Amino acid sequence: MSIYQFQAKTIDGQEISLKNFEGSVMLIVNTASKCGFTPQYKELQGIYEKYKDRSFVVLGFPCNQFMGQEPGSDEEIKSFCEINYGVKFPLFAKIDVNGVYTHPLFAYLKKHAPGVMGISTIKWNFTKFLVDSKGNVVNRYAPNTTPEEIAKDIEELL
Repeated sequence: MSIYQFQAKTIDGQEISLKNFEGSVMLIVNTASKCGFTPQYKELQGIYEKYKDRSFVVLGFPCNQFMGQEPGSDEEIKSFCEINYGVKFPLFAKIDVNGVYTHPLFAYLKKHAPGVMGISTIKWNFTKFLVDSKGNVVNRYAPNTTPEEIAKDIEELL
């Protein structure tokens, strides 16, 4: 099984394959618009701008599983991200990252990069997964790890 075998619906409703990102380093993040970590959207956009010409992409997956901090529709989320943070990196339709309806991509990410003490459950919004250009899940970062703190790891993969 490879990360490139997964598909996801974009925030505009188009089903796409992660194969579209083959050869790129990816930072995959579960996001939310009403979270204490929401300002990380600005840093995620900054790191995307900094490295996008070097085959790097940020993929944002809104999730409403943590205290209802992503209550809006996909259209509202997209508008919020563009207006407040200038987000241009790919955003996807709202998904579940834990539980019975976990999106298959996040089940894969959690399996290949478990959290502290081997626990696979995602604990909060803005958990980040770094994937190399060959599709290998390299690392998992806690929500409070800022995108700038991940920059060194990204540079090593580019």
